[in-house]
Amino acid sequence: MARKTDPDTSEIRKNQILDAATSVFARFGFEHARMDDIVQASGLSKGTLYWYFKSKEEIITGILHRLFVTDIEQLRDLLAVEGTVSQRLLLLTRYRITGLKHVVHLIPILIEFYAVTVREDRIRQFISEYFRNFRGLLVDLIQQGIDAGEFRPVSAIETAVTISTIYEGLMVHWLIDPAVVDWDIIGEGAMQLLLEGIKVQPSR
Repeated sequence: MARKTDPDTSEIRKNQILDAATSVFARFGFEHARMDDIVQASGLSKGTLYWYFKSKEEIITGILHRLFVTDIEQLRDLLAVEGTVSQRLLLLTRYRITGLKHVVHLIPILIEFYAVTVREDRIRQFISEYFRNFRGLLVDLIQQGIDAGEFRPVSAIETAVTISTIYEGLMVHWLIDPAVVDWDIIGEGAMQLLLEGIKVQPSR
């Protein structure tokens, strides 16, 4: 007979496992971390762990989902709010930078997860889907700017990819040389530079 789990309890247990796994991956790295290490860190039984997650790959997907879902929701919300697209893209950048600073301790793990995509099809598919969804929403927002005459008729997809690489590039630079990355100044400054390049310039 299948075990029944209260939805609230289930969510608490999942987050307990994901929190424990995050600390284990930070300590040992993904390759060397064991499911037994996560069991010990979580304080749960091995049976409970495997009830929710069958493998490290499933746990990684769970961690990434928690990190990515907020990004998607924030960008989707920005499609409907008032203001110019430039203002909304700057607001998105502030959201992303605030989020990155909040989870800065997870950046080494996130970069390691990206490296795992070379070997793990399931994780690569998950991350690829996130990037596709994020780019797709960015394309819609940029197209609003083009249609409103705020932006030149640039390629919305190419512009979306460029914006996405600003955030990902900041993470890599911070990981390698954190002293050169002032999140707020460089993040918003990069977006300002990009916007100046695509805005319709007033006639002289």
